[in-house]
Parts: sequence; structure tokens; C-alpha cells
Amino acid sequence: MTSNAQSSRHSQLSSEELVARGKAAYLPVYSPREMILDHGKGARLWDLEGREYIDLGSGIAVNALGHQEEDLVQAAIEQTRKLWHTSNMYYTEPVIRLAAELVEASFADRVFFSNSGAEANEAAIKLARKYASTKKTSGKREIITFNGSFHGRTLATVTATAQAKHQKGFDPLPGGFTYCPYNDFNAFEKIISEETCAVMIEPIQGESGITPAEPGFLKHLQTLCHKYDAVLIFDEIQSGMGRTGRLFAYEWEEGVKPDIVTLAKALGGGLPMGAMLTTEAVGKAFSVGDHGSTFGGNPVVAAVARVALQKIRSPQIMANVKRQGDQLRKRLQELNLDMFKEIRGKGLMIGAELQDQWKDQAYEITEKCRHHGVLVLQAGNNVLRFLPPLNITDEELNTGMDRVIETLSDLHSGQ
Repeated sequence: MTSNAQSSRHSQLSSEELVARGKAAYLPVYSPREMILDHGKGARLWDLEGREYIDLGSGIAVNALGHQEEDLVQAAIEQTRKLWHTSNMYYTEPVIRLAAELVEASFADRVFFSNSGAEANEAAIKLARKYASTKKTSGKREIITFNGSFHGRTLATVTATAQAKHQKGFDPLPGGFTYCPYNDFNAFEKIISEETCAVMIEPIQGESGITPAEPGFLKHLQTLCHKYDAVLIFDEIQSGMGRTGRLFAYEWEEGVKPDIVTLAKALGGGLPMGAMLTTEAVGKAFSVGDHGSTFGGNPVVAAVARVALQKIRSPQIMANVKRQGDQLRKRLQELNLDMFKEIRGKGLMIGAELQDQWKDQAYEITEKCRHHGVLVLQAGNNVLRFLPPLNITDEELNTGMDRVIETLSDLHSGQ
């Protein structure tokens, strides 16, 4: 594919002019890079000027099968020529089939569709509270989350997010949330009580630095949740959908079964979709009118998500995630520049924590990577985050890592 294969349809505005318009019109809640991404194929992207980039971020784990995956494109085209939207007052076939396929692929009996991960977590919070109300009329309302977590930007989910920097200025925040240190077995045992209605946790914390749960920790939570009749919620919005080499990251811990799992990001294959999966026992606490989402379960997105789910679940993709994850980690470990304190994560969800002398420079490093033709994410101020497409090829990964290593070598030598 040539760098300007899709450029003929563009307006005559330059990248600088478009960026200026964006700065003037956007609410300034983002800090986008000053470039205009134009088109992509596989793990490659091109900007408006035709410069090529290897995408090792997948739109923050959204484009799990890369850009313009042919079967996803075809599913979208076919459904857009049939039906775009109806509302949840009516059934449509793609949504029914996707719900049934998610149930078949998981622990769950019931599915609720939303537009985003934050909405999926809102649904989980509401369902947990409603379920508690069927057990005890008052008092059992506490939801425990974990320091360093990230669960969304709505008022409820930003409160569930146990990071003060995301909550500053938005008080008064909703009540009923208690925070526990992540991976602290003893602290959790002291905090959970008869007042706890739910525990919400990311099996691998994403936004704060790609930190996995310690072996046995999820099982520990499950044991105590059963003891206190609390709902166990796994936020798999970033770690789910094959990202770690299994459909859900919690599946790496034997004998663990949640009551609720929330999904988004990769679920829609690049289109916006979230989902809350739950058991029959917990799900029946909701009745008609208790919750809803106008665009949740859009038939076009569902048609694409069905194909994405089928492909992601395939043995070929799961094997590729493990193999390429091992290769990515190996390339970073072989760098021998003493730039990383720790490399952690699983599958193709890798975080490289910078040494103290590079602390707080993650943004600057990812920006230099961009100028070397590779897109890398950060997690916090001192972790480089790698979330490449699950189907990334050997050539794409090696080219991308060559560019990362060239960037880091230049930085280390002071260039």
C-alpha cells in the first residue's frame, strides 16, 4: 500500500491548518500529537503527508486486529446496507447472535450492551447495588476498588477509580466506595465486611502502569466475596478480548469465576461498544426499566464485533499473542541500556517501567518514538506501554521494535 494511496479524497487543508482548527474547536481535555492520521493497514498507519508509523498501541487496545482487517470491513459494509439502528425497543439479529456468542464463550448467562467501558462499569455498579438490595434492605452498599485502578470518567466510575488525580475538582463525589492497596492480601481481608456489596478489580491494572494481580490474589478476593455475599466484578476493558493470550486475563488464575465482567475497547473490533457480562443469579436483580443505553447494542457494531470475537478466540491468534509477546519482551530485555526498572505484563499487554533517571519522561520518549516512525503509549509518567494488534506479523513487530530501540539508543547516548 503506498503512503498516499488514499490521499486524493482529502481537502486541501494542510496538517498544520487542521491541527489549528482542532485546537480551536476541541474542548481541551486531550493533548493529541500534532499530526493527522489518515489511513492504516494491519499494524501500519500513515499520516496526511504519507509518513509511515508502526502502531504498537492499537488505539489503546481497541484495534485488536489492526487497521482495515478485511473480514471486519466486510461485516460493517454488509450491515450498513441493511440496518444501522433501531433502539432497544426491537430485536435485531446481529445483537442477539453476539450476546449468545459471548455467553457461550464465557462464564456468563446474561449480557448488557453499552457504548463504552465507563458505561459498562456504571451498569456493573448499579447491578451490584441492586442485587444487594434484594438481599438486605439497607447498609450493604460499599464497593471496594483498588489503589491505582482506572474504571472510567463518569462521576461514579471516576470515584471507583482510586486515583486522586482523576477526581480533583469534581467533588462532591458519590459515596459508598472504599479503596484497598492492590495485591495486599491482608489489607483486603481487614477491609471487606458485611457492608460490602461488591469488589471491582482489574486483573491487570492498565492506566497506572501495567501491573498484574499477584498469583492467588484474585482467588483470595473470590473466597472472601463468597464469605460476605459480595459481587466480584472484573474490569477486563483493557486486559480482556485476548490481550493476554486468553479471552479474559482472569482465566490465567485457576479456579476463579467472577459474577460480573465488563468489556469494551477491543470488543467492537475498532468501533465503539461496551458490554457487561453477568450470571443469572446476579443479573435477575435487574428488571425492565432499571437500566438502558440508547445506542447500546448497535447492529452495525455488533456485526463487526461478532467477527472480531470469532477471530480473537481462534487458536492462531492466541498463539500469536504469546509468541509476539515473548518476542517484544525479549527485544526490550536485550536492549542492555539500563533504562528499565521492570518489564511486566502478559501476552501483548506489556509495560516497561523506566529507571529513576528517566522518571517522568514517558511522554517525551513516546513523542521521540513517533518521530522515529513508531507509535508507543505511556501508562502514568514513567511506564512505556505496548499494546500492539493481536495479529501483528513478525515483520511489523520487528520493524516497530527496531524503531523503538533506535529511539532509546539515541536518547541513552544523548542524541
